[in-house]
Amino acid sequence: MLPEITHRILRLTSIFLIIIGFIVIGYYISGILYPFIAGAIIALIINPIVSFLVKRFKINRALAVIISLLALLGFVVLLIILLIQEMMTGFAYIAHEIPGYIEELVYYFENYFKTNVLPLYHDLLSIYSKLGSNQQETVMDNIEKVGTNITTNATDITQGVINGVSLMIVSLPTILTVFTFSLLAAFFISKDWYRLTGYVTSVFPDKLTHTVEAVYIELRKALIGFLKAQLTLISITAFIVLTGLLILRIDYAVTISILIGAIDLLPYLGTGAVFLPWIAYCFLTGNFPLTIGLSILYGIVVIQRQVMEPKLLSSTIGLDPLATLISLFAGFQLFGFIGLIIGPVFLVILRALYEAKFFQEIYQFIMRPIK
Repeated sequence: MLPEITHRILRLTSIFLIIIGFIVIGYYISGILYPFIAGAIIALIINPIVSFLVKRFKINRALAVIISLLALLGFVVLLIILLIQEMMTGFAYIAHEIPGYIEELVYYFENYFKTNVLPLYHDLLSIYSKLGSNQQETVMDNIEKVGTNITTNATDITQGVINGVSLMIVSLPTILTVFTFSLLAAFFISKDWYRLTGYVTSVFPDKLTHTVEAVYIELRKALIGFLKAQLTLISITAFIVLTGLLILRIDYAVTISILIGAIDLLPYLGTGAVFLPWIAYCFLTGNFPLTIGLSILYGIVVIQRQVMEPKLLSSTIGLDPLATLISLFAGFQLFGFIGLIIGPVFLVILRALYEAKFFQEIYQFIMRPIK
């Protein structure tokens, strides 16, 4: 007979191996069957609408699924059309105003070159003429190296952009194929939703199905809460920007505030993608009052985002504010900006598992005495 502690270590090791095995298998399966995973997510989203249509209008479930998918597609297409229309309006405004901005920038750089660069060039030229031949050769070699590096970097950036656009164009057939399979998978999964869920609950043990159901309910609440929090945050951002731009008497304040609010939703961009180039331009063109005004407005937007996000996430998702703040910071450190989403989701999963007494059952299994 092995000692009690050895049995506990073996149980703990077996649990870790099972969890790692599920993660590895899930990783490889997701790389192959990702269209069907996307279809399952779509079916999960439209399932409440489908159930409502079936109960309210007494129609066939397959027809309700088709109507729900068409409504979802219509909403996405309408959103894309509105976004494109807003972007076209912005581009038209930029195309109308950009020549004046370029003229101001050229005038600024001409003056800067005459007053600062040209005298410095003459000073450097006089210093260079006083150097020995070896020193002059070293300086020229260094200048050539800097020029080569700049050319190489510019070439790499241009090539990267061209490759990215080419890859996107080449990937269009694959994207359309994946999209088609995802819609078909969503249709069949949603149509046979109750049959599939009944089959799953009959195959797996009751404790496991109850745990998964509890985690699913918590994740659904968290997802809805997260979407509400993000919509609230971008609405607050857009309102603050609109108020600030109206105070600064900026043209097209509504369009700009909506654009900044939409960009604030994107993890890798944020409001700085609009404000920082705008502030730099105003500074270079000598418009210091607008530079100060935009800087203050940008600071207010950033501060309110950092202060409000943990509070809103904690209230809408139902997490402790400190735990939410820790999950946001840890997710950011581990995964970058996308970690601001991964961190709270991971915390929600942990809480759901705890509420379902998953960890308690694991602990009882490990510490269970040998009979």
